[in-house]
Amino acid sequence: MLHESELVAFATTRDLKRARAFFEGTLGLRLLSEDEYAAVFDAHGTKLRVTAAPRYVPRPFTILGWVVPDIAATVRALAAKGVAFEHFHGMNQDALGGWGAPGGAKVAWFKDPDGNLLSVTQL
Repeated sequence: MLHESELVAFATTRDLKRARAFFEGTLGLRLLSEDEYAAVFDAHGTKLRVTAAPRYVPRPFTILGWVVPDIAATVRALAAKGVAFEHFHGMNQDALGGWGAPGGAKVAWFKDPDGNLLSVTQL
């Protein structure tokens, strides 16, 4: 039933102004609209609604991820904009933070200003 319907992704922030600066300025997503409750971005055809919730506590798992053609280039470009990549104990990650999944994908994780875990993946 929903296979023909548009998907909207959601993320939560404690500080909408700071989140907008990150998603728009750092990640390069185009702002579609903003009000006092949320900022909506175009994430390559999917709407990403970043909603304000002052008492939000981030979850300990990935909430959003992007598939990229060249993970090393993407990680370097984001790092140049001040993004720090996560390193997890017990995971065999390279110097850039990339981890090779058993199926062959390569994944690197980073956090937004609220501590939400985000990822980039090269398939």
